[in-house]
Amino acid sequence: MTARPAARSSARSARLATLLLMGVTAVWGSTFFLIRDLVVHVPSADFLAVRFAIAAVVMFAVFRRQTLALSRADLLTGIGLGVLYGAAQLLQTTGLEHTDASVSGFVTGTYVVLTPVFGALIFRDRIAPSTWVAVGLATAGLAVLSLRGLAVGYGEALTLASAALYALHIIGLGRFSRAHTATGLATVQAFVIALMCSVAAVPDGLTLPSDGGQWASLLYMALVAGAVALWAQTWAQSHLPATRAAIVMTLEPVFAAFFAVLAGGERLTARMLGGGALVLTAMYVVELLGRRTPETTAEQDPPAELLHHEV
Repeated sequence: MTARPAARSSARSARLATLLLMGVTAVWGSTFFLIRDLVVHVPSADFLAVRFAIAAVVMFAVFRRQTLALSRADLLTGIGLGVLYGAAQLLQTTGLEHTDASVSGFVTGTYVVLTPVFGALIFRDRIAPSTWVAVGLATAGLAVLSLRGLAVGYGEALTLASAALYALHIIGLGRFSRAHTATGLATVQAFVIALMCSVAAVPDGLTLPSDGGQWASLLYMALVAGAVALWAQTWAQSHLPATRAAIVMTLEPVFAAFFAVLAGGERLTARMLGGGALVLTAMYVVELLGRRTPETTAEQDPPAELLHHEV
């Protein structure tokens, strides 16, 4: 008699997690034209260091109790996840200096393919056929949105490495984050990312924004696209399989195109409409058709030692 209410509660949590993750991708998408303008004046590593330092300090002030309550194992998990994300950010940023932004966007988005592949290879996850269809549709949508020719070189190699790290981060969150540890894990990750980016920024000196508009952009990206988004992603992935989360996150370039047209002065094109339609179709496949043939993955079963927390 208790199984049905528990199943309904789990389904509601998954729907809320999906909506929250969609909101995160919308926020990320809104930052593209802001970052493009800001890094003209502030080097990428400096921007990342200041952004995540502010996010970390604010998150610790808000979530101090939850962060200090983390177990040693949770703390090590947060550090490991932060290293993955910080390294991915730095590799992606460096790669962007050596390749076109459109190519970088596509290659970074290949985490949608790498996530189920790594899950199957590392953890023996079994992925439903409908999910593989969604992965293919999302990848095609990214290609239509982003690619105008692709030559593989140094920048593309660095960006592909960052995509692999993003995929591992998504898998790690899906397996090790829990609703009751999400705030603490997110805070630890923010500190680790800030430290890594600060180390990368130090050799050339730290450059700060020079006017109010630049600081406003940076604070938005630190507080909303940094602190809130990192917490929301960590919490959402405690309720979603990694591959499903990766497919939801391919909405980011769709939102980026939307905001580029709405606020960045770009023109709406057939490529934007076609690529966006493919990504949204992928969302339909994984969210609706996937319910009829649910995924069976190892990540859906929490370790035995954690079961006493799930009351």
